[in-house]
Amino acid sequence: MRVCCLFSGGKDSTYACHWAFLKGFRVECLLTAKPSSRDSMLFHYPAISLTSMQAKAMNVEQVVVNAGGREEEALHKLFRLAADRYGAEGIVSGALLSDYQRLRFSIIAEEEGLKTYTPLWRKNQAEYMRSLIREGFEFIVVSISAMGLPPSILGKPITLRDVEDIIRLAEKYGFNPAFEGGEAETLVLDAPLFRMKLMVEGVAEREAPYVWRYRIMKARLMPKHYA
Repeated sequence: MRVCCLFSGGKDSTYACHWAFLKGFRVECLLTAKPSSRDSMLFHYPAISLTSMQAKAMNVEQVVVNAGGREEEALHKLFRLAADRYGAEGIVSGALLSDYQRLRFSIIAEEEGLKTYTPLWRKNQAEYMRSLIREGFEFIVVSISAMGLPPSILGKPITLRDVEDIIRLAEKYGFNPAFEGGEAETLVLDAPLFRMKLMVEGVAEREAPYVWRYRIMKARLMPKHYA
């Protein structure tokens, strides 16, 4: 089956695309919507400009639309392009727990004659985070918006030890260990599908109590044997 993957550059959409390849789907393109603000209910905002480099690293075509304030219209446009230009029969997304997000994806896909696949839906959040590391995903945290998450994790590749610390802090402070509630946003630097590795440099900036951003100053792709 031909599919296109909703892609934000974060761990969830990257893993969902990885799942599609493993299941034998023919991934025709990545679908990326650029929201107008960080308050988007449907789309990932931080580091969205680097998705083109990730698409190049995966050697998969990417379609990008500016969502502006009309996010559902942007989804219709993306899904229509997936069907008409790429012959896609389905859409793969990395939705974890958000009913709002999953329902919007499903309804709009159905209206465009497409099936939807959400391989991460309702997975155990802690085990999912552990599996990311074990399966070879390298990612960094690029934003924090929750009490209990230390700014020291910004911009550094997350290890299995970091994951265990995040799970412990999530139990203590009550946030989602996989960040599905918007507690943090991630950027994937390397994954099994990547032919090149994304290298970034940046600085951590405090924006408000418990709100930090990792502002990326430089980014480049490197062959894996040099990275």
